[in-house]
Amino acid sequence: MSQASNPLLSTEELTFFKQYGYLIKRGVLSVDHCETLLDLMWTSAPDGIERDNPDTWGPIPETAHSSDATYVVSRNKWQYRSISTRPSVLRTMTEAPMWNWAEQLLGQRNVRTPTEHGLPMGHAGPAWPGGPVDPQLTEGARGIYATLPDTETASLPDQLHTDGHPFHFGAVCLLEDCPPDSGAFKVWPGSHRKFYPLFPMQYDQARIPFYEHLPSHKGIIHPEAYLEAVKAVESSTQPVDCWGSQGDVVLWHHRLGHMAGHHRGTEASIRQALLFDYNHVDLDRQRLDPPQENMWRDWSDAINAADANLSPEFLASQRVH
Repeated sequence: MSQASNPLLSTEELTFFKQYGYLIKRGVLSVDHCETLLDLMWTSAPDGIERDNPDTWGPIPETAHSSDATYVVSRNKWQYRSISTRPSVLRTMTEAPMWNWAEQLLGQRNVRTPTEHGLPMGHAGPAWPGGPVDPQLTEGARGIYATLPDTETASLPDQLHTDGHPFHFGAVCLLEDCPPDSGAFKVWPGSHRKFYPLFPMQYDQARIPFYEHLPSHKGIIHPEAYLEAVKAVESSTQPVDCWGSQGDVVLWHHRLGHMAGHHRGTEASIRQALLFDYNHVDLDRQRLDPPQENMWRDWSDAINAADANLSPEFLASQRVH
């Protein structure tokens, strides 16, 4: 599956992830593996979207929209979740080098193993805030997500969020080339260290139950200090657009501020990416603990010990200036 030469992260890479909350790794997945997943994705293409005809790449007509939680389609997005526990998808998570990196970050034999042909994301219904189900309810990946060009988003401001469901770190795997400003994962470097201490639970988040007869307030509860910190981070931190080439991967910390970038349509492309999360096998206990003075308490010795000097060349490779 992999075409990456080094099966382990360097001390400099571990240090960067620790300080900035993300890491861009280039050329991780082979072309053949990406094409296999793309072929799978295109079996689910909404009506009117043709793989070899860029003129059809959005917006998706309303007649093709879907609110099925395992197959979500809207104006400029389609999310194929029902395949998230198929073996070809899970190979990306469980083979080298991705699994090596997961164990390097969380510790040997500490990473939860996904279940082949298990329950996919969305199997229990729509997720917060529009429904009562947590997106953590999956036994595999999140799914393959596509973002299409949409000129209406060109003028929209960037708005970060953090994910409310409990996990340790996520991965965004580009299955096809994604130019700048074309819907790639966007992150606010270092924001994980600012947001982590602001929640009552270190990996989880309180929620208001979903009542059909009480629709005004439901879903994730954001602490006031967190909402103020979001404003401060958005005004003071330049986000990084994690665009890249087929096979590139972005690793990112659970509390990192992020968003799916706007696809401004400057180049004919569809951002197609496989998304999944990695969890510690002891997440159920760890998630309820309050934020720790050492936010890496539950992670590996390697990440705790990482303290390398970051060269200007390496920072530039991660688009930090």
